[in-house]
Amino acid sequence: MYAPPGVKTNHNEFPIPDSMKAWVLGDPGQLSIANKPIPVPKRAEVLVRIDAVAICATDLEIIYHGPPASIQGGPPFNKGFTPGHEYMGTVAALGPGVDEYKIGQRVSVEIHAGCGQCKRCREGMYTSCHNYGLNYGDVDKGHRANGFTTDGGFCEYQVNNINTLVPIQDDMSDEEGTLVVTAGTAMYGLTELGGLVAGESVVVTGPGPIGLLGVAVAKALGAQPVILTGTRDNRLKIGLELGADHVVNARQENAVDAVRKLNGGKGVDYVVECSGAANAVNDAIRMVNRGGKVCLAAFPHQETPVDVAHIVRNNIYLYGIRGEGKSATHRAEAFMRQKRFDATKIHTHTFALDDLPTALRYAKDRVDDAIKVVVKARGVAAHKVAAE
Repeated sequence: MYAPPGVKTNHNEFPIPDSMKAWVLGDPGQLSIANKPIPVPKRAEVLVRIDAVAICATDLEIIYHGPPASIQGGPPFNKGFTPGHEYMGTVAALGPGVDEYKIGQRVSVEIHAGCGQCKRCREGMYTSCHNYGLNYGDVDKGHRANGFTTDGGFCEYQVNNINTLVPIQDDMSDEEGTLVVTAGTAMYGLTELGGLVAGESVVVTGPGPIGLLGVAVAKALGAQPVILTGTRDNRLKIGLELGADHVVNARQENAVDAVRKLNGGKGVDYVVECSGAANAVNDAIRMVNRGGKVCLAAFPHQETPVDVAHIVRNNIYLYGIRGEGKSATHRAEAFMRQKRFDATKIHTHTFALDDLPTALRYAKDRVDDAIKVVVKARGVAAHKVAAE
């Protein structure tokens, strides 16, 4: 029976086995099921029974190419590594001294737990922790990035620092719970751009999951107008449902000209760039007005030329964000709890955890116009179930 010293459990209501099923990464693109011991929470940590995990584009990068994951100082291949980071679940056990959470409490989970000691962590920028990557094999340094530098969520149980937990209501579905972190990333971008965006004009470029929830969060914060640009009409339509005032198909018209026309002939106040396209930064700096701000929230696949002279001449500010820092996930969850927007509009498919390879194929190849694909560790048969 799972009963590590100092760890509080309740086996009557939440029995914990001695081992768990976990997907592990071998060579690039090769995942297999293995048995792993149940991890043990330490001080300020809990054991989370994973109920559902959403697939992120970064998971696909890690599984097929390696970066940005780095395990024991190198690529994650053939090291028994379990990927996956956008998960939610139920608190199953409490580490020594933990009384902030209760066994049985439902939570969504942030990726990063900063070391809590470095300059950036003290500023609330734990996703930019100076000790990121310095804790390979020694998580006692403090920093963890589950699914990046430590095991992630494509399994049945995982350990999380209490600082990464976001309580969710019982009436929030598991699938919606996996989207809290995605909404938190969008919230973090708008926080860095100023936060108080009511009445300000905002463009979101790229209608992927972060971009679509960026529209929803910007509108919930009172931005006006909110313009979404992209190349796929079905996703632009979802953007309208999430609150976009206007959408622009960049394949059918010049996105910069269209944005300026929609905003009365002038640039907008903010751009949240979520596409990672080669021309995205140059388009963004031409969409904003003088003194405007651009947030870069996507990972481009290659180095891209940028018109720095235009940035300098027009006093434009560029911000790069990683993940969901400064407790933005908690603010996003509050919006979702208050029904300010319906994040489930971006959830398109659900699979069982046993059927992870199929789920990854749907996400990677956009089968059936897949946007956000979720895998569930319990309650779903091992075949595709389209979201209603």
